[in-house]
Amino acid sequence: MSSFVRHTGRYRDIAMALGRHGFGYLAEGIGLTRLIRLPLRRLRKDEPSARTLAERIRLVLEELGPTFVKVGQLASTRSDLLPEAIIQELVKLQDQVPPFPAEEARGILEAELHQPLAELLQSFDETPLAAASIGQVHRARLISGEPVAIKIQRPGISPVIELDLDILQHLTMLAIKRWSWVSRYQIPQMVEEFSRSIRAELDYSFEGRNMEKIRRQFQADEGIYIPGVHWPLTTSRVLTMDFVEGEHLNRLLAIDELGYNRKELAERLVNALLRQIFEGGFFHADPHPGNLLVTRNGELAFIDFGMVGRLSGEMKDHLSSLVIALMRRSTEGMVRAILRMGLVGEDADTSGLRMDLERLRERYYDIPFAEIQIGQALQDLFATAQKHQVVLPADLLLLGKALLTVEGVALALDPDLSILDLAEPFGRKLLREKYAARRLGKRLFDEAAELTDSLVDLPQQVRKLSSTLARGKLKMDMNVPEMEQFLRKLDQISNRLSFSIVLLAFSIIMVGLIIGSSLSRMPTLLWDIPAIEIGFVVATLMFLWLLFSIFRSGRF
Repeated sequence: MSSFVRHTGRYRDIAMALGRHGFGYLAEGIGLTRLIRLPLRRLRKDEPSARTLAERIRLVLEELGPTFVKVGQLASTRSDLLPEAIIQELVKLQDQVPPFPAEEARGILEAELHQPLAELLQSFDETPLAAASIGQVHRARLISGEPVAIKIQRPGISPVIELDLDILQHLTMLAIKRWSWVSRYQIPQMVEEFSRSIRAELDYSFEGRNMEKIRRQFQADEGIYIPGVHWPLTTSRVLTMDFVEGEHLNRLLAIDELGYNRKELAERLVNALLRQIFEGGFFHADPHPGNLLVTRNGELAFIDFGMVGRLSGEMKDHLSSLVIALMRRSTEGMVRAILRMGLVGEDADTSGLRMDLERLRERYYDIPFAEIQIGQALQDLFATAQKHQVVLPADLLLLGKALLTVEGVALALDPDLSILDLAEPFGRKLLREKYAARRLGKRLFDEAAELTDSLVDLPQQVRKLSSTLARGKLKMDMNVPEMEQFLRKLDQISNRLSFSIVLLAFSIIMVGLIIGSSLSRMPTLLWDIPAIEIGFVVATLMFLWLLFSIFRSGRF
């Protein structure tokens, strides 16, 4: 609440932006107007009739600044949750802003690198190559004469983004209490995921490590170029990398004039991304034409590694099975791959999922194999999964978006290109590796080691359970039928246990009396009193009474 009081003005800006674009009812619905004491008449109710819902969403995000623009750009990857019309509009989001002065850029460099600029650089171009909401890029030359590109974070942007992210999470909490669809469409999880991504993007050292990791994948490939990072001149707010000069892949006329082979470039682009996905499991997640260049010596260069995706070894295995199933148009194969990913919730309709995947298969059945676009096929698959409440990992969605983006760039270069043909060898290679004898042996060994560890931990777990039972803190979750069955079984066990204890006691008493009376040579009271007979009669009566009670309850 103290944070809300300090930043009431920002809450007011958000409410007014919603009102200006016809979303005043949202601000009113979550109680934002009451929190900031904003009269409803201040929110314009006249929704612009000339603009669609998707357009108005984009305008709101652009008006609210860099944080919300970044959220919108990340949301454009969630084709499993958002309609296609909104996705297409979010893709248009632009965060181009006027550059900040070169004097400030110089000051940030010297403050971050703790040296005068003259001792670090031979020259520094004051006109930025590009400017965005988070930072801008300047061309420079090192003391050694090597050209570099330096990305410098915009001054004061980090506190602004942190504030907006906190506000966004607060508004999400308010929305959860008001509308059930907020949780159903996983909005809180999306906001949390986007917040992590944006915070990672604020630390340029993460981008540098991403670049280095993918660069190592292509060290032996002369046709692919990934810029190197100059770590002595890199911090969380400054990223210094090799300067890349070339033509962007969407400048087709310039590419033709320079004499590059479009078909070769398209195949190299697709193969490079597929290698990142299927072999490295770590891939460039935003391969749009602005981040792809062909250099003067004909190399294909990737730049801007702020957004990357990661796939575990297990996820790569399942993805390869999914790709093969797509190529074979096997519904059962697709269902098995999805189920093995562990993405299907308990409430998911598996039979309905199978039927919709069968319809999806029929849609692609008559299309020639070479004309199937794997990116679009995955997008259709994700939409089908979302319909049946299948939760998809964020990295898998980034993969779908990356493939779809690369397909667009590659098909513009070569309309006859079949990405599915290029993907098939990678899928088959992964399947061969998956079932290789060495890998199967390692998997068996790992599972045996895990089982051994579990057995070793078993006594400790039993002791913990025993301690929990002794304290009476064991929690059980059962419905009424299960509780009735449990109580009945417990009653049967207790009755049988009581029967066994009484029978044992009866036997011990009788044996003790008989042995004691037979071994004793001195006359005792037992010789004058028929203790054995009396004890036998009493124990027999108790035994019969207990048996009668147990059989009468019907729970023996």
